[in-house]
Amino acid sequence: MTNILIFGHKNPDTDSICSAVVYNNIKRIQGMDTEAVRLGELNDETKYALEYFNVRAPRLISEVSEGQNVILVDHNEFQQSANGIEKAVIREVIDHHRIANFETSGPLYYRAEPLGCTGTILKKIYEEQSVHIDKQMAGLMLSAIISDSLLFKSPTCTLRDRIAAEELASIAEVNLEEYGLAMLKAGASTKDKEAQTLISADAKEFILGEDKLVIAQINTVDAKEVVERQIELTDAINKEISKRGLSAFVFVITNILTSNSEVFVLGDKKDKVANAFGKVLTNDLMTLEGVVSRKKQVVPQITEEFMK
Repeated sequence: MTNILIFGHKNPDTDSICSAVVYNNIKRIQGMDTEAVRLGELNDETKYALEYFNVRAPRLISEVSEGQNVILVDHNEFQQSANGIEKAVIREVIDHHRIANFETSGPLYYRAEPLGCTGTILKKIYEEQSVHIDKQMAGLMLSAIISDSLLFKSPTCTLRDRIAAEELASIAEVNLEEYGLAMLKAGASTKDKEAQTLISADAKEFILGEDKLVIAQINTVDAKEVVERQIELTDAINKEISKRGLSAFVFVITNILTSNSEVFVLGDKKDKVANAFGKVLTNDLMTLEGVVSRKKQVVPQITEEFMK
C-alpha cells in the first residue's frame, strides 16, 4: 500500500486534480512513497488539460482507511474531503481557501496562502526547493491557474497568479491566451450533460452554524442554455436537498464571456441566500452581475448572512 495519498476535494475541478499530480511529482522526486488520487470523475476541462500535456489521470478512490497517511491539496474542510478523512493521518495541507471544520490530533505542515490558485503556491514550492519544473508540470500548474482565475477575470486572481501563469506558459511552450480560452471552452459545453451532472460536477458542501448548504458552480458560454432547463434542474436539486438534508442548494451558472452569473436557489432557506446579495428571487432565480468567483463573491456573503 502506498504510504501517502495526495488528493483534492470531492467533485474535483482542474486545480484539485492538477495540484495533486504536481505535488505528487515533487514528492516522488524527493524519494517519498506517494500517489496522486482523485475523489470524483474528471470534468471536460480537466480532461482537456491532461490530454493536452499527455498526463495520465489519477486513480479514483471513494474513501481512505483508518491510519492512512494523506496530503490534502486545494481543500481542508472535512465534508469536502474523502470519506473516512477524520480517521486518516493528515500529513500536509496545501490550500488557498478559508480554513473551516478542520482539526487534527497531531502536528502537520499547513500552507495556506490568499492566492487565486493552489497551482501558484505549488510553483513557489518548486522554486523554494530548487526542483526543476518540466513542460508537463508547468502545463498542469498553468491549467489550474487559468481554471481558477477564469483566465484572470476572477477577483481572486492576484498579480502573483498572473506572473506565475506567464512564466509557466513559457515553460509549457503554449500561447497563454489561446490555450486558456480553448481549455475553458472545452469545459463549458452543457448541451449533452444531464441535470444531475451539471449540479454535481463542481459542488461543495458548507456547514454554516446549524445549516448545511451546497454551493455548486458551472462555467458556460451560454447561460440561457442552462437556465432553460429549469424544470429538469429543479427536480435534480430537490432530490439532493432531500437526500442530504440541506437548508439550501445554490447553483451558480457563470458565463465566462460576460463575467455574469445566473443563480438558482432552492430549499427552505432560499430567501436567506437571496438576502445575502440584496436580491429577491424570481422563479427561484437571481442574476449576479460581475460575479464569477464562488470563493470570494458567493461563499463569504452567504456565510455572513447565515452566521448572523
